[in-house]
Amino acid sequence: MKKVLKILEFDKILERLQSYTQSEPVKKRIYRLEPYTTVKEAAAAQKETTEAMSTLLKLGAPPVNMSVSDVRGSVKRAEQGGVLAIRELMEISRVLYAARRLKAYLEEASEECALLRDMGRQLLTAKALEDRINGAVISEEELADDASAELSAIRRRMKNLNGKIKDTLNNMVHSSHYKKYLQDSIITMRSDRYVIPVRAEYKSEVPGIVHDTSATGQTMFIEPMSVVNSNNEIRDLRNKEQQEIERILAELSAAAAENSHEIFVDYRVIAELDFMFAKGRLSLDMNAAEPRLNGKGIINLKRARHPLIDKDKVVANDITFGKEIDSLIVTGPNTGGKTVTLKTVGLLSVMAAAGLHITAGDNSDAAVFSKIYADIGDEQSIEQSLSTFSSHMVNIVKILKNVDNNTLALFDELGAGTDPTEGAALAIAIIEHLRLMGVKTLATTHYSELKIFALTTDGVENASCEFDVKTLQPTYRLMIGVPGKSNAFAISRRLGLDQRVIDRAGDILSDEDIRFEDVVTDLEQARAEARRDADENARLKRELKDLRKQVEAERIKLKENKSRILEDAHREAKIIVMDAKSEANEIIRDLERMRQKGIKAGGNLDDKTSEAREKLKKREDSIDDKMKRVSKPKQTYAEPPKNLRPGELVKILDLDQEATIIKPPDGNGKTRVQAGIIKMDVHVSNLRRIDNDKQRQKEMTEKFVPTRSFESKTKTVSTEVDVRGQYPEEAWMNVEKFLDDCYLAGVSPVRIVHGKGTGVLKKHIREMLRKHRYVKSWRPGVFGEGEDGVTVAELK
Repeated sequence: MKKVLKILEFDKILERLQSYTQSEPVKKRIYRLEPYTTVKEAAAAQKETTEAMSTLLKLGAPPVNMSVSDVRGSVKRAEQGGVLAIRELMEISRVLYAARRLKAYLEEASEECALLRDMGRQLLTAKALEDRINGAVISEEELADDASAELSAIRRRMKNLNGKIKDTLNNMVHSSHYKKYLQDSIITMRSDRYVIPVRAEYKSEVPGIVHDTSATGQTMFIEPMSVVNSNNEIRDLRNKEQQEIERILAELSAAAAENSHEIFVDYRVIAELDFMFAKGRLSLDMNAAEPRLNGKGIINLKRARHPLIDKDKVVANDITFGKEIDSLIVTGPNTGGKTVTLKTVGLLSVMAAAGLHITAGDNSDAAVFSKIYADIGDEQSIEQSLSTFSSHMVNIVKILKNVDNNTLALFDELGAGTDPTEGAALAIAIIEHLRLMGVKTLATTHYSELKIFALTTDGVENASCEFDVKTLQPTYRLMIGVPGKSNAFAISRRLGLDQRVIDRAGDILSDEDIRFEDVVTDLEQARAEARRDADENARLKRELKDLRKQVEAERIKLKENKSRILEDAHREAKIIVMDAKSEANEIIRDLERMRQKGIKAGGNLDDKTSEAREKLKKREDSIDDKMKRVSKPKQTYAEPPKNLRPGELVKILDLDQEATIIKPPDGNGKTRVQAGIIKMDVHVSNLRRIDNDKQRQKEMTEKFVPTRSFESKTKTVSTEVDVRGQYPEEAWMNVEKFLDDCYLAGVSPVRIVHGKGTGVLKKHIREMLRKHRYVKSWRPGVFGEGEDGVTVAELK
């Protein structure tokens, strides 16, 4: 398999994939990547790539570099009691930091990316350990002073002593007494101790310890006795500092061991995510797409292009075979793109099975083969005394021994390198044998015999790489169903071969050979034309079938419209009755309140009762009239009104009632209208536009003359409702009725007093207000309005 993958240049795809990660373990995993042999495994790998690619498009790049170091060895050592180095602790901190940031990042992934979201949930956080390491570590070689109180005290003492020593030595090197004994007026270090450079002849004049001598022997580096004790103390403090650092590192290592499970899980998931997002980035950079996978050997690549050729130069081709056609014979001139076609099919099949997106259009089909073989290129071997033909035949023998019914076999110049007649016969026999084994075969050739074989054999198809005879240049376009010509004369002419030589070659070529090529081409063109005619006839049959379905659908639609119109009428009648019941109940409640309280001013109880009964009687008569109109059969009008706009006045024909357009008709012809306080959906065929004069008169009337019900509501409705102490459901019933009354009366804004309490009632009411059809907006009360114990609502 490795040899085939190299022939198909899959190794170059993997090198590009490796460039998207800096993690050595992930690079090694990519290097070992091979195509899966089952559709289930390949589909799972494709899902990884698709989710990573779509997440990159939606959310952008992850917020952290996922190429973290492999910390598993360090953590295992810490579990065994080992002390980790500062660098190892920093790497652990980076893993925990990356896990925490990635977890938040993946929570924003779309619901379709279930795999990524699940991996985000697997990530564990250890913020305490992360912060502890970051607080103690400055760099890979240094701990912070405040890593511990003891370390801070030691370093503070060392700093003070260093300052004291420098002051003492500075006084010495700048004093007139010692200056004449010194080689230079500087302070330097030898063996981690402060010294001054003294001339060799004056070493006895500067009492102290000699730590070093210059190469010439003229300078002695002496530690004056006045600073010896201080230097000794600094040395002791350095030892204590190192001991404290070891103690802190041991403590941090133990903490890492305690969190070993989190670290192991995070590293594993981060490495997996790094691999997935590398595949996603490769897909985006190649402008690739996820193929539809199958295990039936069906290949249908749309606008397929070789991924290693510059995408601005490569020619995309549609390549289809494997269903009705199991073998494809590609012919055409050299340098025309035949080998590229072979490698494109093979490489895209490998990439699809390996879980990588392919450089083809959406909804392309790729097969997952159990085995892929390729005999491409000249493998002539001088060491093994093999000719071109022999080397190809050695490969072919191995291929024929190992193929099964789920194999893709690719052959470049099948049967070439030997006598053309024998080579063509061998090529035909090899293809026939592969077909018997159920192998999907793609082969290139120059042999005319193979063109005839493809032309006369079911399941075998010709294809060619187009050649422009006018420009004498290949177009690299693949034409399936059309055999190609080698165009050897034209290519030789373009390359500069003497025309006399080309003419002589034409004379040598027999008339039979020329006619043979022409006959093959004519036969294939005739077959292609017959296929196009058959496709056209099939298209016409489909259109006729679709037309019949459309006519039947229209008939059913008319029948449904009839039922719908009757249903609308019954619904309108129900609305009228419900409206009337509501009004009657309101009148009855008013009467009951009057009986209980008595009439405080104007009239008496009997007069009020009579007025209410008269009002009920009139309402009953009105309902009877409307119900009669509703029960009438609907009239059909040939020309329904067009271009209805919101605000226009129309008449509902079956209700014989005027209404105002709220929304224009939708795609099904239904429009929203308002008749009085009732809003309903009515089909446009059930409406008639009212003339403009009447509409203007209605608008003026509505503008300046309030309706009786509006006047009544305006007089009685309050701008505030108090529901304190009520259960949420009971309170909302009262609030909803209050909002209905205010909406009908045109009162806005309104106040709802619910109190502060535990906040349950307030939360329930505000949640319901957010969904209410009459509420435009709401806000908490401000100072002077009741603050958070009141909600102020603005009605539409």
